[in-house]
Amino acid sequence: MIHFLYLIAFALFVSVAFAVFHNGTTRDRVLYGFKTFAQFVGVSLTIAWVLYFIPW
Repeated sequence: MIHFLYLIAFALFVSVAFAVFHNGTTRDRVLYGFKTFAQFVGVSLTIAWVLYFIPW
């Protein structure tokens, strides 16, 4: 469970940084931050799900 919290914290901090440096209006920046956060979490969980079934 602690790994998931680290994932959420990392995704949040990086998404905020990306949104701050993104060009556009404030609305564009907020949407970009939400989008990158969702992509970080979604891709990470998808990769974890795929790797779960690989016998190491």
